[in-house]
Amino acid sequence: MKQSLFNISVNYNELINEIEANEGILTDEQSAELEITELQLQSKSIAYLEVIKGKESINTQIDDEVKRLQAMKKVNTNITSRLKENLLNAVIMFGGFEVGLTKFGTRKSQSISVDDINGLPSEFKTIKVTESADKKALKEAIKSGEVISGVELVDNLNLKIN
Repeated sequence: MKQSLFNISVNYNELINEIEANEGILTDEQSAELEITELQLQSKSIAYLEVIKGKESINTQIDDEVKRLQAMKKVNTNITSRLKENLLNAVIMFGGFEVGLTKFGTRKSQSISVDDINGLPSEFKTIKVTESADKKALKEAIKSGEVISGVELVDNLNLKIN
């Protein structure tokens, strides 16, 4: 029966607890079970590593495909912009026209162009403020012994595979 890495760990911990309860004296059965558990752990860890590397490889391929599609989208956007610009120039030059059921013409719209936002009177400005925590400064303050309400230094344990 195949065991998950979790079950292998649970069995291993139970075995270690039994050995400790027996004051470190190892029976032949416990010794054999310990070796099997270690082999299972190694085998399962390698299997996990293969899955991790496979998924990371797929993610890299997905990232590459996203970049390829974004580049393709940019090319298509440039082409459509250029074609629209050419059609607009034709309508400006020749006036509005129809081809079958499709009408080509222009419409007027207005937009505002601002050269220098800083030179505008305050009633014509909108100020957007975004607050975020300065995590680097907080980390340094806490490490130096300062107590800050609602902030704690959390130790993380990350997987390292060489």
